[in-house]
Amino acid sequence: MSKGRRKKSKTQSPKLIFWIVGLLAICMGGLLFLTNTSTKVEAFDYSGQPFMGEEAAPVQIVEFGDYKCPICKNFNESFLPQIKQDFIDTGEAKFYFMNYSFINIDSIRSAKFGEAVYQELGNETFWKFHELLFTKQPADLKYERMDVFTETFLEDTLKEIVSEEEVQKVVQAFKSNESETAWNTDMEKANKLGITGTPTIYVNGKKFEGNSYEDFKAMVEEASQGE
Repeated sequence: MSKGRRKKSKTQSPKLIFWIVGLLAICMGGLLFLTNTSTKVEAFDYSGQPFMGEEAAPVQIVEFGDYKCPICKNFNESFLPQIKQDFIDTGEAKFYFMNYSFINIDSIRSAKFGEAVYQELGNETFWKFHELLFTKQPADLKYERMDVFTETFLEDTLKEIVSEEEVQKVVQAFKSNESETAWNTDMEKANKLGITGTPTIYVNGKKFEGNSYEDFKAMVEEASQGE
């Protein structure tokens, strides 16, 4: 699966991302077109992580993402619905989101606020906020800007789906740094794995590096069969 990469130089060229045919996009410098499937199995601690799917699902899918990355927006709007239809709704897989906030302070702020939403209001509300945050990501997003996902913006976004009382619970937790530990856990895991861009996907601990949705589907089905 293609993903955004860290910016190394202004001359780094974008490459094709497979899941949105004909779309060229840049997330911190370019996209990587991968051809190999990883065989190394990484250990994950899924406890305390927001997820979609049935508790007993045999397959664990993890997305490391950044709320400010346009490619993560495209993934969540164009690719995740297909995963949900094929694997999450059928009880075959659980889907987890973990933060890799690498672009700038906007990324960190929105990730920690999202963690506060999960801690204070639960899994269901987290996913509503998660989806809405990507939906509201500006189309003309500029990476150098650090005033897109402000506290006011995040609060106003949350107000669209919950009560004022619930918003204030989240704001208080966020301002008290109560979500810091959960965010650090995600970041430490991402750094340990050597992740350099978003979205990065793992299936039952194996990094997905295929070329197409069919490659991804085959990987999930193989994991479901315990192979």
